[in-house]
Amino acid sequence: MKASENSINPLEYVHDILKGKWKTVILWQLRFRSGATTFQLKRSIKGISEKMLLEQLNELRLYGLVGKKNFVNEPFKVEYYLTEDKGKKLIKAFEIMEELGQEYVDGFKNE
Repeated sequence: MKASENSINPLEYVHDILKGKWKTVILWQLRFRSGATTFQLKRSIKGISEKMLLEQLNELRLYGLVGKKNFVNEPFKVEYYLTEDKGKKLIKAFEIMEELGQEYVDGFKNE
């Protein structure tokens, strides 16, 4: 865990949780694939190794953004999903960021 619990600024705290190359991408993919396996996530995220994916998923779980479901009868089957309280709430912020990003992309096309 990298985020400092002594952070004064809540935005800095969330930034520390999400910083890095993969966390926002993983969360965004879980938006479309609730109950996704690591295989499905790895296939949908170009360039991520399985080791990195598992590390990032574990960090996101520690912060309460992602949940994990283990299957009793299928010991090697694990599914990940966005948590209702924090994970899905963060997706709302990502949707705003995506909208703003699209405005920038459209602006570059018109230049």
